[in-house]
Amino acid sequence: MRNESPTPSPDQDEDDFLCSVREGLRSRPKTIPPKYFYDAHGSHLFDLICETPEYYPTRTETAILERHGAEMAGMIGSRCTMIELGSGSATKTPLLLKYLTDDAVYIPVDICEPYLVKSTQRLQTMFPALKMQPLCADYHHLPALAIKRHAGQRQAVFFPGSTIGNCTPNEAVTLLKNVARLVGPGGGLLIGVDAKKSAEVLNAAYNDAAGHTAAFNRNLLTRMQRELGAQLEADQFTHHAYYNETHGRIEMHLVSRCKQAIRVGRESFKFDQGESIHTENSYKYSADEFRRLARSAGWHLQSTWRDAHALFNVHYLSLSAAEPLKLAR
Repeated sequence: MRNESPTPSPDQDEDDFLCSVREGLRSRPKTIPPKYFYDAHGSHLFDLICETPEYYPTRTETAILERHGAEMAGMIGSRCTMIELGSGSATKTPLLLKYLTDDAVYIPVDICEPYLVKSTQRLQTMFPALKMQPLCADYHHLPALAIKRHAGQRQAVFFPGSTIGNCTPNEAVTLLKNVARLVGPGGGLLIGVDAKKSAEVLNAAYNDAAGHTAAFNRNLLTRMQRELGAQLEADQFTHHAYYNETHGRIEMHLVSRCKQAIRVGRESFKFDQGESIHTENSYKYSADEFRRLARSAGWHLQSTWRDAHALFNVHYLSLSAAEPLKLAR
């Protein structure tokens, strides 16, 4: 691996986690940001979720990238600095990297250092001539990221997995504006976005029969116990995920089975039976809804690729309106 970037100190990570948990459990309704799902075990559980028959986004987006990867790479520029946000295990990334030139630069950004190191090592073995600069960071703080510009190269962001759906629409606009500032004039964004579909399909995707999503959700409580010394009964919380059609989003909750309390340090947070911690949203967008959202952040939709069943869209956005919109299947 080349040019490994410095990573945040464990103490800083713990302080951020502690502050977020305390603030979230004080709020009404109670909530904890979904980024804290992704410790090493949570990242492993998410990989298992992606392999379940119910969870269509990963295999559908992968098939779109397999079919159209060359065209996508051509639009972002084969000689570019490609920044991947929330890179995780980076299983889809080779479908683009294979079309980049040897003088391109790949910068994976992820909050989980073990996964970042492991995936970058694997990709460096696959593409030994490609320069890689992994960055362990929270991509929600993009303006502060230490991403060095490379002379003569445009910057493009790759943001797969429909992770943008974890943001509220207002948060998504803020994030898209930050991406625009990061890449600068002439930059691009290739982003995966889950489409709206039947509640039956969506509910099944977030309630897999193998129970991996439930374990992924409850792992947040286990992490609180391990890293923050939280006193709680993890088995007294149950996983609950459902499609909220009014808001166009999947909601994921940890629901208390009984009256109980979680103690974090000297502070105690009481729960009634049936009260929940709201742990994740996953917003779904039609192609036109996402085009309007992106436009409000200064982006222009240039091309959209989708699967034959219209389950998932991959969009290419630019900061210029010069190119015509294309729709591909």
